[in-house]
Order: sequence, then structure tokens, then C-alpha cells
Amino acid sequence: MVRYLVCITGASGSLYSLRLLSALGARGCGIHLVCSHWGSRVILEETGRAIGYWLGRIRTSGGPKGGPAVVNYHPSGDFASSLASGSFRLDGTVIVPCSMGTMGSLASGSCTNLIHRAGAVALKEGWPLILVPRETPLSLIAIRSMQSLKEAGAVILPACPSFYDKPQTIEEVVDSVVYRILDCLGMPAPGTPRWDGSRL
Repeated sequence: MVRYLVCITGASGSLYSLRLLSALGARGCGIHLVCSHWGSRVILEETGRAIGYWLGRIRTSGGPKGGPAVVNYHPSGDFASSLASGSFRLDGTVIVPCSMGTMGSLASGSCTNLIHRAGAVALKEGWPLILVPRETPLSLIAIRSMQSLKEAGAVILPACPSFYDKPQTIEEVVDSVVYRILDCLGMPAPGTPRWDGSRL
């Protein structure tokens, strides 16, 4: 079973992380999850439901064919977690949404929580690290942090939805970003809308 880590920080855009968790669960992936305190607060603010509600739904019926999904939750302050060691192998780490504070900490090598440490582990071990910032406009400090992380091997994947497939719902807009994340993890979703220039 392939294993992925999804980290949720306190930036706006919690629906991106929830839709990614659902997509990975539906594919039968083993999922590890870390959610910061402010990530939990943003989920509650943006969805009206606590992270525990969404985690329960995905564990119960977010797996293949609507069955159970394997989701292991790790507290963001737990440096004794298996995720803090490169000897615990993962197939990829996604921080979505990725706050600018998290971006800056990763770029500077400062680890004050498990999300920072897990990102540092992905960089040193060389498996995919995908950072999904959702902030605009960007300061020069943020741009330099992104440059440093890109040079270190991370994928910087801003939450910039596409509209050429004429999405009709918020979920469809969000999924255009989730599909790009899945592409970067090497597991493209069947039926993913692709640009076809012949339409013009």
C-alpha cells in the first residue's frame, strides 16, 4: 500500500485538503494526517464542521467503493511520531493549504511542530514534497522562501484553479487543483479534465 502524508496548516482553503484526503482514500492509499491548531480552526470556520467530523466521514466511507479509508492522525506537537523520522518511509508529503509561516519555517530549516519536521524529512530523504500556498499578493520574503524550497527539491503548487472545463460547483473548482496534486504524486485521476486546444 502506498502511503502519503497530508498536512493542513492555518491558511484559508481547507476544502483543498479535505478533497485531497477523499481522493487519496478513494484510491485505497494509506493516509497519514497532521493538522495544526489553526488548521483545525480554519476548517471549522470555512466548513462549519470540526476536523473530527470530516475525519470520521473519510474513515467510515471515504475508501474504495465507499468503504472504509485508512487514515492515521498525528498531533502536530508530537515529535515522537513516526513521521519525524526518515526511517518511516512515505511515498509523498503534501502540505495543503501551506501557510506562509510554514513556508518560511521550511525554508529556514526551523522545526517547531511536526508539520515542519515532516517537510524537512521529505526534503532530506528526497521523496515528493508538494507545497500548496494560497495567498495573494506575495511578498518578496515569501517569493524567496519558495525559491529556496524549489531549489531544495520541493514542488510549489499554488492553489490556482483552472476554468477551461467550465466547473459548475465549488468542489469542481477545488478539484482542478487536487488533480494537479495527484499528477505530481504520480497517480493521475481517471477522467481528469485536460486542456484540449482543438476546442478553440
